[in-house]
Parts: sequence; structure tokens; C-alpha cells
Amino acid sequence: MAAGPCLSVAIVGGLHSDARKAAVQRLLETVPGSVALHHDLSTAARGTVVRTARDATGTLSHEEAPLVNDCACCALREDLVPELERLADAGPPRLAIVELWDSVEPRAMAELVAAHGEGLVVSSVITAVDPALVLPYLGNGDDLADAGLAAAASDRRTIADTWARQVEYAPVLALVDNPLADDEDHALLAQLHPTAQRVRIGGGGTAPANGDTGDGTGIGTGNDTGTGTGTGAGSLAAVALAGFDVEAAAARQHPACALLPQEADDGGVATYVWHRRRPFHPGRLYEALEELCCAAARSRGRFWLADRPDTLLAWDAAGGALCVESTGPWLASLSDADWEGVPPLRRAAAALDWDACHGDRCQHLVFVSPALDRDGIGRLLESCLLTDAEYGAGPAAWKRLPPAFDALLEV
Repeated sequence: MAAGPCLSVAIVGGLHSDARKAAVQRLLETVPGSVALHHDLSTAARGTVVRTARDATGTLSHEEAPLVNDCACCALREDLVPELERLADAGPPRLAIVELWDSVEPRAMAELVAAHGEGLVVSSVITAVDPALVLPYLGNGDDLADAGLAAAASDRRTIADTWARQVEYAPVLALVDNPLADDEDHALLAQLHPTAQRVRIGGGGTAPANGDTGDGTGIGTGNDTGTGTGTGAGSLAAVALAGFDVEAAAARQHPACALLPQEADDGGVATYVWHRRRPFHPGRLYEALEELCCAAARSRGRFWLADRPDTLLAWDAAGGALCVESTGPWLASLSDADWEGVPPLRRAAAALDWDACHGDRCQHLVFVSPALDRDGIGRLLESCLLTDAEYGAGPAAWKRLPPAFDALLEV
């Protein structure tokens, strides 16, 4: 590929397919010379992935690419970057728009383009949202496979957890207007991702949101988050070319330094933040998992078990289903020499929440939901902590507690 200016790549995703298509069409119409690529993975059953390229005037090409290792998502990975590079070589458009298929998560594609695309730069990641569908999708614990949305035969994700990650990774949410959406829907979206910039793209000539500058930049204080809600095509075009830091976005998703939501209560939706310094009793927490998972539409964070004092565990729940994963050691368990290999952002996050006794070990869980029972959740979590007697017995005794999470952690 000849040296020259980098091609800006905007990644637009989301399970709300009509909203996603509307966002892509708006970009094609408002960014001169832009081209959109879309890989349809629904044809995987017949052994292919269908790639379509189009601009504001219509379809430019429509071709099939073979599956790779019987995996539609693998075929997408193999085909996407070469196609983007061919676009750039042909006389780069101002913007290449990658419209992801329904269940494809934007993080993987952003990192793929950033790592392997010569002459390509990820300029934005946008998740398109229909506000009226926020709660129905967040509460849908069905497997993607059952809905015909799995990206591979081994795909075990659910609709709820996939949609939650699509929303929480993107710094920009493109919102279509839906008269069925109410204040609760907008409040839930705002509390799920408080730092996101929300840009309204719905038709019908909407008036600028309270706090919007009205100049098409989408910057303002807004009436429901600190970042505000921009209005119209100009706002979406601006954020599509604004720039995106792939490494910083990945760091923000790591449970150790994730920018979790703060306490909130608005529009019938509440966010409850629970933070403690005492470890969980593994057996009592395990027995409470089902009730805790069903207590909120969305919960996430980091926690530690008494029998695993050195392991940072991630909590990720949506749609009534919980994923628990080991994400490496707590920094307090590392030797001085090992600290040298810890990314600066991770060290900074630990320093902000460092305890003289336990270091960065903590319980930090966040629950977001309409009609949230803060007191009930708090009481249940408190009952799962070590008692005073158990805590006083010390770490050696903690490690001898019967393990309860081996099956979840596949130990």
C-alpha cells in the first residue's frame, strides 16, 4: 500500500439493527465521499459471508467471502482489513464506515483495524441505540444462538450481555427517535454509560436537546448526563471523525480500572455502588448469586473471595445471567519487580483506591436498574462477607474455606 494520508475508519455497531442502519445512512449522506462496508454473517449456514460496499448513491459491490474455520466472525476478521486497505488504495474516501453485523462487538474490530490496518486509523466507535429497546434487550437472557445471531458455532453469549458490552465500550451512542421511549428508558441508558456522548439522529426535525450548543458539534451539558446530547446529522459526522484511542478504551474495560458508574437516581432508575474492604465468604456468596443477578437489569465490577486472596475477579451480569472471570492478580499480591510490568493506568487506578491493610483488594460492585432495591441488595451483599470471627481468623484460615467458585472459574 502506498504511503499517504491515513484513511479514517468509523465503526458503527449494535444489536438494534434499524438504529444502526439509520446511523450509517446518516453518515453516508453527511460525510462527502464516505463509503460503508457491511459483512452479513447470517449466510454462514451456507458457508459464506456476504460483503456489501455502498455510498450515498447506493450499492458499489456485493460479494461473497468463504468462511474461515467454519466461523463467520473469523471470515469477517480475515476480510475486513484487506477491504479497507483496498478502499484506501483506490483513492481514499474521507471516511470508511464499518457497519458491524448485529452481534459483533466493536472492541474486537477496533483493535483489529488498529493493529493490522496499514494506513488506517480508527476515528470513532459508535453504538446505535433505539431507546425504547434498552430494557427489553438488557433483560433478554436468551442465547444469541437461539435468536439466530451467533457469530460462530461456539458462541455462548447472550443477547443481554452482548448488548451491554456494545453500549459500554463505545464513547458515542447514536440515538434514533422513538415515541415509545419514555424518561425511564433514557435514564437507564444514561446510567448504564454516564460518560458517553449521545447524539440524536432520529428524523422529524427534532429540536436541540437542553444544553446542546445547536452548532452541530453535539457538545453541551445536556439534561441527563455530563456529556450532553447532540442533535442531528452534523453532530454524528463530527464525532465520526473526532478520533479514538484503542488502548485507552481497552484499559477502561479492564475490571481493575473500569470507569464504573456513580450513584444516581433519576427517572425511576437508580445506580447503587457497593464498596467494601472485607472479603466474601465463597460459600455464602455462591448461594446468593441467583438473587443478586436478578436484583438489577445490569451489574458489574470487581470482587475478591477469601479463599482466593490474590485473584482479582470480574463480575458481569445482565439478563439474569452472571459471568465471573479471573482477570489476573491484585497488585497488592505482586512483588516489587513485577510492578514494573503493570500498565500506568492500572497502577494509577490502584493508587486512588489503596488501602493500608489490603492494598487494592476490594469489593466494588455497581447495580443499575429501574425499581432498584438498594437496601435489599446491600443487606444481601453484607451477609456474604466474612463475619468478624471469620475475618479475625486471618488469611491462612480464609484459604481453607471450602471452595465454591471452582466450577464457574473452570478450575
